[in-house]
Amino acid sequence: MLDLAIIGGGPAGLSAGLYATRGGLKNVVMFEKGEPGGQITSSSEIENYPGQKSPGESGFDFMSTWWAQCSHFGLVHKWANIVGVRQNADKSFEILLEGGKSEQAKAVIVATGSVPRRAGFKGEDEFFGRGVSTCATCDGFFYKNKEVAVLGGGDTAIEEAIYLANIASKVYVIHRREEFRAAPTTVQKARQNEKIEFITSATIKEAYGDKSGLNGLILNTKEGERDLKVPGVFTFVGLNVNNEILKLEDGSFICKMSEGGQVDVDLKMQSSVPGLFAAGDIRKDAPKQVIVAAGDGAVAALSAMSYIESLH
Repeated sequence: MLDLAIIGGGPAGLSAGLYATRGGLKNVVMFEKGEPGGQITSSSEIENYPGQKSPGESGFDFMSTWWAQCSHFGLVHKWANIVGVRQNADKSFEILLEGGKSEQAKAVIVATGSVPRRAGFKGEDEFFGRGVSTCATCDGFFYKNKEVAVLGGGDTAIEEAIYLANIASKVYVIHRREEFRAAPTTVQKARQNEKIEFITSATIKEAYGDKSGLNGLILNTKEGERDLKVPGVFTFVGLNVNNEILKLEDGSFICKMSEGGQVDVDLKMQSSVPGLFAAGDIRKDAPKQVIVAAGDGAVAALSAMSYIESLH
């Protein structure tokens, strides 16, 4: 039986593996169906991780050294697609692998993350990472004193528009309705910002550009088509949380979840099921930042070590 199973190989999972193995656990396996690194490896540039030797390096280069450090202390990477997590009668856990196989573990850290939903307009995939982004904190700086657009009407979209207004020369907020799901106070704050212009009852028909990246957006508005010439658009239309492995056969979840489908955890990253921890984007109220995910992983590992020690 494994001491600790870590599901997910992004910053949260790798950080958990590092702290667990360096902390003395001898039988720790990180399950990841691909190369370790996570979603951040697709980012074109990272500048906001403290202590970086080369600010502006790609996400792939940034994560390239993490696995060597983790494996040095004994973390094992098992290439596997996990399809479920179940708790046994003795309170240990069964990790269900694709193909019918399984592994047993005393404790589990789930760090499977979440994936930003795509809005579905033409050109979105083509220019993703070259003008289309889902993270204003990550990429907003690259549009300093330029005009940008934000797509969405929830709290995240409006909050990020306000954030971008501190960097960009102008921010267009595109929303398909007249009303917003965001808190009225947040919307009011955005409306009072002279650098933010609202374009409501509108959708993005197409993103266009060239080899250098995005040049603009074609919008469908109530007045007809509009050509919005912006080099960047930030889409905030929700997240798809990677929580399928926590679902039981009847469709319920193994542990308590938030309304958005994230794992409800305490400050120790402990879920409602003792011995089952969550870290990174899959946990409730995660800020979706690498530095936070790494911190979550460390906390989860330390908590898991204490839990495993209590079993003896």
